[in-house]
Amino acid sequence: MELFKKINNNVALARDAKGREMVVFGKGIGFPAMPYELTDLSLVQRSFYDVNEKYFDLLRDVPEAVFLAADDIADTAREELGCSLNTNLTYALADHLNFAIQCSREGMSVRTPLAYDIRHLYPQEYAIAKEGLHQLCSTLEVDLPESEAVSIAMHIITAENEVGDMHSTILTAKVISEISALVEESLSVKLDKDSFSFSRFAMHLRYLVQRMMQGKPLNSDSAMDVMFTTMRREYPDTYTCVQQIDRFLRDTYGWTCSREEQLYLIMHIHRVCVERSTT
Repeated sequence: MELFKKINNNVALARDAKGREMVVFGKGIGFPAMPYELTDLSLVQRSFYDVNEKYFDLLRDVPEAVFLAADDIADTAREELGCSLNTNLTYALADHLNFAIQCSREGMSVRTPLAYDIRHLYPQEYAIAKEGLHQLCSTLEVDLPESEAVSIAMHIITAENEVGDMHSTILTAKVISEISALVEESLSVKLDKDSFSFSRFAMHLRYLVQRMMQGKPLNSDSAMDVMFTTMRREYPDTYTCVQQIDRFLRDTYGWTCSREEQLYLIMHIHRVCVERSTT
């Protein structure tokens, strides 16, 4: 393996046997004069392909231990969520965690928006984040507040989303919270946010919000129109609630729900309310 550019004492750019560029981590591998041939590959602690040059300054500034801890969290998320995540997750997490550690050491507290909603709407991501936070605090001997698990979870959620930015993640959680509150008020119910039906409802809302942000709402066909008419007649209170949701989304965000979108909302809201009334 040829190392040809130093990033810092423990990080360098390298080429593998096929000539592909990568970033490699290893104690002291950045010390020798560049370029040189690294023959003892056991010195390489971790390697990353396809790293954008814009992250080189981040690699210089963020302590290696923080970066590797961020990568551990990203790896766990990929394994446990079973889906592709944005390749920038490790770098975004490393940058955030380094900032959080600095704030903690300086006695500064950073407010985490929508903490309650993130914990309940994204329980799997939050569980991964919480465990990652505990591991990081133990390994690095730092003391970060439990609220940091929410911030880590938001980075994981962002890496999952097709939209792929933190603003969209926060907006999605906000809209789901608003619609849930509207359902509770309209139908005089208290939703069980730990239930399976609510989890399915929240997942549907996640994709609804993504479609609306992308300008790609579901389009109705004649079969869906017939089903919509049937469901509207069978569940009039739920339909009224969905009409309120449609007006709220249109007035607040400029989004209009098609009949198919409204049909799925009727089905999910009815299901989550029925489950709530029978528990």
